[in-house]
Amino acid sequence: MNRESLDTWCERGILGLVLAILIYGPLATGAVRTPDFLVLQGLTMGVMLLWGFRLWLKPRPQLLWPPICWAVVAFTIYAIIRYATADLEYAARGEMVQALMYAFLFLAILNNLYRQEYAQTLALVLVFLAMGIAAYAIYQFATGSDRVWTFIKPYKHRGSGTFISPNDLAGFLEMILPLGLAVVLIGRAKPALKVFVGYAALVILGGIAVSLSRGSWISVGLVLVILFALLISYRAYRIPSIALLIVLIGAGIYLAPRAYIFKVRVDQFSQNDRFNDSARLDLWEPAVRLWKENIWWGIGPNHYNYRFREFRPQSEQYQPDRVHNDYLNTLTDYGIVGFALVLSAFVLLFWGVRKTWPYVRKNSGDLGSGNSNKFAILVGASLGLIAILLHSVVDFNMHIPSNAILAVSLMALLASAVRFATDNYWIPARMGFRLLATVLIAAGLGYLGWEGNRAFQEYAWLNRANHQPEYSPAQAEALQKAFAVEPNNFETANRIGEIYRVQSWNGGAHYDQLARTAMDWFERGMKLNPYDGYNYLKYGMCLDWLDQTKKSGTYYDKAVKLDPNGYFTAAYVGWHYFQTGDYAAARTWFDRSMHLEGNDNKIASSYLTIVNARMIENATNRLGRLRFGKTQ
Repeated sequence: MNRESLDTWCERGILGLVLAILIYGPLATGAVRTPDFLVLQGLTMGVMLLWGFRLWLKPRPQLLWPPICWAVVAFTIYAIIRYATADLEYAARGEMVQALMYAFLFLAILNNLYRQEYAQTLALVLVFLAMGIAAYAIYQFATGSDRVWTFIKPYKHRGSGTFISPNDLAGFLEMILPLGLAVVLIGRAKPALKVFVGYAALVILGGIAVSLSRGSWISVGLVLVILFALLISYRAYRIPSIALLIVLIGAGIYLAPRAYIFKVRVDQFSQNDRFNDSARLDLWEPAVRLWKENIWWGIGPNHYNYRFREFRPQSEQYQPDRVHNDYLNTLTDYGIVGFALVLSAFVLLFWGVRKTWPYVRKNSGDLGSGNSNKFAILVGASLGLIAILLHSVVDFNMHIPSNAILAVSLMALLASAVRFATDNYWIPARMGFRLLATVLIAAGLGYLGWEGNRAFQEYAWLNRANHQPEYSPAQAEALQKAFAVEPNNFETANRIGEIYRVQSWNGGAHYDQLARTAMDWFERGMKLNPYDGYNYLKYGMCLDWLDQTKKSGTYYDKAVKLDPNGYFTAAYVGWHYFQTGDYAAARTWFDRSMHLEGNDNKIASSYLTIVNARMIENATNRLGRLRFGKTQ
């Protein structure tokens, strides 16, 4: 087999691996779980390896390097720097690994899958994949199923397809819907294929509808307005566009009034004469306050969730994970510098689209002819990205790996289209350049491989711990194995400390030794994550258990400072005062805890009953002593 044949097989191999990534990610609930993400990481490494081979197989290799590539490289370097300077190394590292993966994927797709037949293959596979996932969502909605494969989703009466969250499903589908519609209205294909693609687009639209994602409804509605306004402005596409628009409007007019649940979701936009933000505004305010701590550089990659408790409003008692606004999330984590780099990438991307537009547009509206596939991909991918950018104002789809990779792939397809406008962005890959590119790819492969192996080992031990009896020595042993693999995981340190604390409270001859072991682990947690008040809280509880209440107060004060509006923290501060016999202070903290969370707060509610009984008993005893003294 000669070098040209090998190069062709490597090129096809890259296409196959990219398709596997795009298919596996959404089918695996968005690849948010560690083992699923590691599969994508391994497939990405395969893409990088084949790309490295191609650099040496081609006799005169070239690199396609439009201006957006500089923004991608700049942000990747910035992400590495911010990781190196982050307060929470473990949290920041996961974010950096994703940034590296996405950057390599973008550059690999841009430089290996720019041929028109590959773009068409990617588009059609995505459309029919989205149709299948949307059909599953419609089934879930119609039958009231709460299952996603073998998982139970917490969202009742909403279609989520193969995702756990309906909003993630909507984010995935809304990027592909314009692509399908553009293929039908603009692209060149046989009538039968266009019929199938048109049917798939309608199913995708139905999947977005049953997701009940209001953010997606708005973004898709705006994108459809842009699409039909654009196509109607061209005489060649006017008649088929108007026909399809009439069909969509008619279906909406017929179905919307007959679906009660849709009316309920629309009514939730306004509730009690107040904008119903679904708690999003409660998450945005802490993000702004955190961003102001470091306006230019941000608080650190993936730090928002771990810094949230210090600034949480009273109305939000759960961990938010993300800001529910990708723009504000980026600003909070990476500051103005990082936000500007991301913004510059999209500006350069759409500048390239604008430059390419006249060269790919074809004045042919015949549904069966006309060389307009380039224009279809350009319009569909552009509007798909606009849809997710609009939706990102109220969600964090860019932090769902499958959706982020889909967006990166669409960006690469759009960026590669600039070759139709000019040859100026082709760079000859001479010997020195190939050596540099090979070193960078090899370094990326080495790091991602090493990091992936470590993440897999840690996950294996954590998974084993989750299958052990709760708070058992076997569970503690498995967690310590995981911590040995990943000694910067502060959550593992906290879990180990909690196991020893519970074992100590269960009594036994060595309860004091177990409590001190727990304190050692909580102290490690304090060092690894100084923003987690629970380590201070549990450390103070151990001191109380060892009758060192005079020392414990400092740790409770620190816990309250780090989580001033947390019901859990307030409940255990009340427990501390209960241990010291200060029932009045204990009741104050238990009351506050119940005020913050009154529905599922067993600690505060049960201790409040005991505290009130003790206070009544003490008052009765004092009154009895007073009366007895007067009688005497």
